[in-house]
Amino acid sequence: MTSKERVIVNINGQEFSVLGSESEEYIMSIAKIVDDNIKEIMKKNKKLSQTMAAILAAFNMADKYTKTQKELTELNENVVEPLKEFEQMKSNLNNINTKLQGLKDECNSYKDELLQSKREIENLNKTIRQYEQDLKTKDVELDRANKSVDDLQNKLFEDQVEMVQLRKELREALKMLGMN
Repeated sequence: MTSKERVIVNINGQEFSVLGSESEEYIMSIAKIVDDNIKEIMKKNKKLSQTMAAILAAFNMADKYTKTQKELTELNENVVEPLKEFEQMKSNLNNINTKLQGLKDECNSYKDELLQSKREIENLNKTIRQYEQDLKTKDVELDRANKSVDDLQNKLFEDQVEMVQLRKELREALKMLGMN
């Protein structure tokens, strides 16, 4: 419960005790508005009684209050649609931000997959280079083996030629010895 405060105010030369839940400064400012209004009305028409001036001041303030209320109602009505649009835009923005975050997460996932794929490709390229190196080594070894085979075939051929020649010579020597 808010505490009530009693404030003494002066309106058109008369003191009034006002009980309110607002601050003393606020109550004093309201009293000053009423006092200024009454003094303004009495200044314009000096024949008015204090009661008539107070009634006219109250009437003027009620008029001002009613017009202000009407303006406020119109403002509220004019603000409703833009506020609805704003809320809709805010909701759309939240949805877009959620989708954007999902896309960012998906993008990060793809980045991770891409990095993993790059690592795998790099490892496969290393393996291919190793296989290529092994293949070159095997090609060199095969070339050496082929050269050795060629050398051995040549040596075999030479030995066969020499053997044929030695047989021929042996036959001739046997013929000469009469052993044929």
